Amino acid sequence: MAQSIQDFHDDPRNADIRIWVNGELKHRNEAVVSVFDSGFVLGDGVWEGLRVFNGHPAFLDAHLDRLYEGAKAIAMDVGLTRAELADAIYATLAANGMTDGVHARLMVTRGVKRTPYQDPRVTVGRATVVIIAEFKTAKPETLAEGLSLFTVHVRRGFPDVQDPKLNSHSKLNCITACIQAYTAGADEALMLDPHGFVATCNSTHFFIVRRGEVWTSTGDYCLGGITRANVIQVCREAGIPVREKNFSLTEVYGADEAFVTGTFAGLAPVRQVDGRTIGDGKPGPMLARLRELYAGLVQRDIAARAASRAA
Repeated sequence: MAQSIQDFHDDPRNADIRIWVNGELKHRNEAVVSVFDSGFVLGDGVWEGLRVFNGHPAFLDAHLDRLYEGAKAIAMDVGLTRAELADAIYATLAANGMTDGVHARLMVTRGVKRTPYQDPRVTVGRATVVIIAEFKTAKPETLAEGLSLFTVHVRRGFPDVQDPKLNSHSKLNCITACIQAYTAGADEALMLDPHGFVATCNSTHFFIVRRGEVWTSTGDYCLGGITRANVIQVCREAGIPVREKNFSLTEVYGADEAFVTGTFAGLAPVRQVDGRTIGDGKPGPMLARLRELYAGLVQRDIAARAASRAA
């Protein structure tokens, strides 16, 4: 089976982690939620993935912005303030002795229901909040050798069907895209928008490089990616031409470089799309430069968060 960007080295320390469940830190074997929970019954909730550096989650403010915006969009009360939620994340990291090489998943569902029914008014009590932090890093060989992508028939839809901007627990369209990609022998699915232009991947955001310019989709049909936005930011700060635009698969196949972005692995090269080798099939100079610029942005954010926590 093909390797995915989400592949990671199993870390034995994860067998004994503590998970934050509604204010309590529980051993992973005891960390459970009700079968009547809205997330289990209907996928009714929002979530964020966080990468931790030097004991601090990078770009936490942007992640919390997206989480609370999503919660408001589905009329869900998180039940905790931003400060309380941040403290819960730090408490989880401290309980596990975690500082680096850590990925955390913050999940908020509407809570427990009286009966398995979609109407939010049958929910009883507060939202369910879970924080899972694990020792997890992307495999170095994946980051070095690059990914293969396969364009799937599953499209990113219109916002009046299911808004791609909402980072909800309901990810079935992405899951079916993922299944089609790995069944075809690829690492990740490349997904088109309803008009046939390139939109995004099933779990990452997609970029190409053509003649010194960095291109990504308009963003109309993909999640508002934190890493995606940061790559665009560092391009602009460094004077690198970056364009959010419609482009076709023909322009992808003829690109000089391609890469994907995500919180978990940062920036990862793409060596092949639909059997076509991108460039020379190796990580290119633009990706190397952007990785360096992105690492600097991460360090600035972490330094600012550390100073804020110490104040």
